[in-house]
Amino acid sequence: MELHLLKPAEGSVKNRKRVARGQGSGAAGTAGRGHKGDGSRSGSYSKRGFEGGQMPLHRRLPKKGFKNINRVEYVAINIGRLEEIAEKFNVTTINTTNLFELGIISRNDKIKILGSGELTKSLSVSAHAFSESAKLTIEQKGGNVNLV
Repeated sequence: MELHLLKPAEGSVKNRKRVARGQGSGAAGTAGRGHKGDGSRSGSYSKRGFEGGQMPLHRRLPKKGFKNINRVEYVAINIGRLEEIAEKFNVTTINTTNLFELGIISRNDKIKILGSGELTKSLSVSAHAFSESAKLTIEQKGGNVNLV
């Protein structure tokens, strides 16, 4: 095999169709743009959502509700899940760095500890928020709660 003998597969390379290059080309006249109208002229474009003058979908649908830009999204972790994590990975301190390294949360997630489940051991827990029941349960077992 030599470089000057390399060729593409038969039928894989086709010439581009050149429109508006005379009647003999078979693509003359309107060059596939139809007759008259904005779309037949050069430099024409449609705005996003334009439906030929018909009322666009985004204006036909009713608007409802709003998005609160100040909302803080938390990843909820129950006390039962903390117990599982402590046993599985043999840790007594649980914080955002640990949870990220273990693949439980993403880097910038905020964590809220919720009170569902049972806790049997003393844990030191650091998170962005705690429910009252979670805080009470952790402190009853001799653990400590730290707000980040």
